Amino acid sequence: MDSDKQTSRLDAALAKRLQGALTARGDELFQIVLDPSPEVLRTCLKNRHLGEEHLLALLKRRDLPEDLLKAIFQMEAARESRPIKLALARNPATPGPVVQSLLPQLFFFELVSLCFLPGVTPDQKLAAERTIIQRLPTTPLGNKTTLARRGTATVVCELLKEGDPALMEACLSNPRLREVAIFQFLSSAKATAENISCIARHPKWKTRPNLRAAILKNRKTPPIWFTLFLPSANLSDIKNLLAGKNLSPGQKKLVKEEIRKRGR
Repeated sequence: MDSDKQTSRLDAALAKRLQGALTARGDELFQIVLDPSPEVLRTCLKNRHLGEEHLLALLKRRDLPEDLLKAIFQMEAARESRPIKLALARNPATPGPVVQSLLPQLFFFELVSLCFLPGVTPDQKLAAERTIIQRLPTTPLGNKTTLARRGTATVVCELLKEGDPALMEACLSNPRLREVAIFQFLSSAKATAENISCIARHPKWKTRPNLRAAILKNRKTPPIWFTLFLPSANLSDIKNLLAGKNLSPGQKKLVKEEIRKRGR
C-alpha cells in the first residue's frame, strides 16, 4: 500500500513538472531545461515560449539523449539560428548524421574552434577537419595563413602539401606539425628551392637529422645547404648521397669536394 502511495506521489510530481514544461515562460524555462527527466525535456520542446536562449542553455548539457538532440535539430529554431547550429555541432552526444548535416553550414573558423573544443569526440573532430580540408581550394590566403598557425596536425599537413612559400613559415611554426609531414613533403613534387630553404633555415627543424638527410637528397636543394650541412654529416651518409641518382651534377660536385676534404 505504501508503495502504491509513493508511486502515486511520484506520478503526480512528474505530471506537475510536465505541465510546467509545457506552460512555463521566461526564467522558469531555464529551470525546466535542467530537469533530469528526458520526458520533461521533450515536453519542453513543445512550449511555445521556448526561445533561442533556452535551447542554448539546454544544449550545454552533456547528458542529453540522442532522440532529444535529433528533435532539436528538426525544430525551426535550429534551422534559423546559427548559435543553435553551432551548439548542436559542439555537443558530444549529437548523432553523427546530424553533425554531418550541420558542418557545411558553419563558418570556417567555427569549424576550427570545434576541433579544439574540450570534450569533442574523435568523430566530430575528424568530420570538422574533413570539412575544413574540402574548403581549402576556395579559402583566401589570409585565412589559410591563420589556419596554418592554428590548425590541427591533419589540417596543417594538408596546407604544407600545397607548397606555397607564403604559407610555409606559418606551417613550420605550428606546434602541432609533425616531422614526418615535413619529411614526406621534402620527398614530394611540391618541394621547390624556395620552400626547401624555408625548412633548412627554420630554427626548429634545421637540426633534425632525418630532415637534413631529406634536404640533401633533393636535387632542387640550393647549393648553400650542401655547403652548410655536409661538414657535419657522417662520411658514410655523404658517400651514400653520391651513390644515389637524385643529385644534380652541381650537387654531386659539392659532395665529391667534401669527400676529398675528409680524405686529406
